[in-house]
Amino acid sequence: MSYPTRIRTALMSVLAASICLATQPSHAAEPDFGSLKLLTGDSDTSPVPSGFVAGAVAIGFTPRYNGNSNNSTIIPGAVYFGDKFMYLGDRGRYYFAQGGGAAGFVYGRYRFGNLDPEDSSEFTGMHEREGEFEMGLGANFVTPYALLTVRAAGDVTGTSKGSELLLWSDFPIVRGRWLFMPGIGLMWRSSKMANYYFGGVRPDEATPTRAAHDTGSTISPMASLVTTYRFAPNWLGTLSAGYEYFDNGIANSPLVNHRNEWTWFAGVGYTW
Repeated sequence: MSYPTRIRTALMSVLAASICLATQPSHAAEPDFGSLKLLTGDSDTSPVPSGFVAGAVAIGFTPRYNGNSNNSTIIPGAVYFGDKFMYLGDRGRYYFAQGGGAAGFVYGRYRFGNLDPEDSSEFTGMHEREGEFEMGLGANFVTPYALLTVRAAGDVTGTSKGSELLLWSDFPIVRGRWLFMPGIGLMWRSSKMANYYFGGVRPDEATPTRAAHDTGSTISPMASLVTTYRFAPNWLGTLSAGYEYFDNGIANSPLVNHRNEWTWFAGVGYTW
């Protein structure tokens, strides 16, 4: 595979995971499944085609909060992979610079709220965690063995007033109609972001059975495994998974009380 082809084959390999991310439950694991834009293929057998992909996924996940009981769902969704723009349902990227094995992009995401006191009696007395719009910048770097991503983003709507920084490595392997792509990374979250969406309990939310809790800023290792298979010119499928190992500040929250967060995906998509 030539180097220019590798750049093109390296920024778009996570098609199926993107379908999942388009409507991923707000309390499911949050690995960034890579930079799909550079892994587009134009052939009828490419495991990651360009253009629109519509489909549905079955998702299983670890509920983030103890008061969340649902741990599976089936969701329809659609994504788009263009030459410069990538849309993933709740997030998008616009590539303003590409070349020399590197690419820069503007990032935007709507993060859905993930705690509503009406959802569970365990949340009584809590303030609702509402949704926010986030924006930031990122870059991809293609090496002979991995696709590297760095991305920084923050709240621009004044909801959490928090920010995050992601460092990520994808290792795409394309074999005919198959894509296999493991990925690993680290996510840093500011204390405002972590407290708002990942288990903080304000003093005015504390009760005799729910102590006040400050997560502080957090660093969480993450991993993913994405597979896609192009079983017909217009159809492809995925089996994929994401994992996050929580920082102590999150894991010790009275709302969370678990160390790991998993998300599993199985889906099918149609492209034209």
